[in-house]
Amino acid sequence: MLKIRNISLTQFKNYHSRSIGFEKRIIGICGNNGVGKTNLLDAIHYLCFTKSHFSRFDQGNSLIGFNGFRIEAEIDLENKNENAVCILRETGKKEFHLDAIPYEKFSHHIGRYPCVMIAPDDVQIITGESEDRRKWLDTLLSQLDKTYLTHLLQYNRLLQQRNSLLKNFAESATTDFTLLDVLDEQLVTQANFIFEKRKLFFNEFIPLLKNNYYRITSVNEAIELKYESELLSSSFIDLVKWNRLNDLSAQRTTVGIHRDELIFKLQNQPFKKFASQGQRKSLLFAIKLTELDLLKEKNDFSPLLLLDDVFEKLDENRIMSLLKTVCIENQGQVFITDTNNDRLSTHLNYLQLDFEIINL
Repeated sequence: MLKIRNISLTQFKNYHSRSIGFEKRIIGICGNNGVGKTNLLDAIHYLCFTKSHFSRFDQGNSLIGFNGFRIEAEIDLENKNENAVCILRETGKKEFHLDAIPYEKFSHHIGRYPCVMIAPDDVQIITGESEDRRKWLDTLLSQLDKTYLTHLLQYNRLLQQRNSLLKNFAESATTDFTLLDVLDEQLVTQANFIFEKRKLFFNEFIPLLKNNYYRITSVNEAIELKYESELLSSSFIDLVKWNRLNDLSAQRTTVGIHRDELIFKLQNQPFKKFASQGQRKSLLFAIKLTELDLLKEKNDFSPLLLLDDVFEKLDENRIMSLLKTVCIENQGQVFITDTNNDRLSTHLNYLQLDFEIINL
């Protein structure tokens, strides 16, 4: 089992210095808006992913008036106690230590503490841009397969080099196709690996998603998810060769797996246009619960589950259905934030669960 025993926060977001212990498997975190409920979940997210769930820039997560922060936790992983520390120095340098040994590459830590987080803004997976869906997909696949993350990082590095080269061609009014050919060949290996992993993943993911959506809603709605990629119809090397003139004109790479898309449909209509707020939230929960299932199957233990303000705009039946799924059928540690202590306690007591409430 994976379980956080305690966590200490120093100069992190609205926390100056605080330590919190976790005794139970199910932890409610309650308090008014602005007291730090979501920030506490984000600190846990840092320990799993070495970064925030909400912000791309580490500096913005320091307590106002300070430069830098420290997050430390005692974590049980399959009956072994570990110490994980994330530090942002005043210089802006970030460090991550496991049992006092620093990581050379943060990517080596991804997947050690599998984690699924559900927050209100995650609905962007459904309603946002294609970049939001690729980010979600890459985060999950990187937890499931370390080699995927390695290839993804290499692809993005090569893509950046190729785009810089195309921009230099335009600025200097010269072209060096020999160098461009070398980059294209290097990109092929990474792109093909990522594409094949994504394609195989969705063969498994889509049936599970439909099943989880039905479990949440108890309604047999026609939910569809389609994976779209230019590589489904053409090889990557052919695509970059055929589009070379377009790339030179645009000064960037206009084809490739960095343009892949996921299409959600409801009754054969675009989900984000025709679905209600309740249907969108139900689909988001189904996506996240499917993540939970896949990570549990891969690791032989349940990942951490972080639920941030998930009860808003849910009726009582859906709240009970969700809690039953994540707290009873799922045996992992669950953190749940709510502004209403009585509401959360009432639901958890009704399900006869052993839990604790931390009031902030």
